[in-house]
Amino acid sequence: MKKIYTVFLSLLMVSIFAYASHEVKLGSIKIEDPYARATVPAQKAGGAFVKIKNTGTADKLIAVSSPVAKEMQLHTMSMEGNVMKMREVKAIDIPANGAVELQPGGFHLMLIDLKSQLKAGDEIPVKLKFEKAGEVEVKFHVKDMRPAHGQPGHDHSRDHQ
Repeated sequence: MKKIYTVFLSLLMVSIFAYASHEVKLGSIKIEDPYARATVPAQKAGGAFVKIKNTGTADKLIAVSSPVAKEMQLHTMSMEGNVMKMREVKAIDIPANGAVELQPGGFHLMLIDLKSQLKAGDEIPVKLKFEKAGEVEVKFHVKDMRPAHGQPGHDHSRDHQ
């Protein structure tokens, strides 16, 4: 019984450590909840998202890279009239004693010319380069972001084709 209890505690500690690894610090910059969207097999581009908190002076995210894509870019998305526009930006400002959330529909990271499919459950390394804080490699967790069958956003028109 004691051995089972020890194994259980070990697994619990590994789980807690894995959960805690969703946060990375680089000086006054804290990176939280990094994730990328899963892709379909032939998809050549993908999106990645993260929360960046700053407890120091203003900084900028100026570059990103990952071995899973030939190129990564900083992007923003906005609505202009009834048209959604996506554009590359040179930098993303991280305000002093503030935060920025890269999320769908706003600032995000684009993975361009993916070398392979991003599968839910995988982790991908992404290097973030800040103007003042420097560089840090962060593991982004790949999530399936498609609505489940029967959930809002699920397109039933393709279920029986």
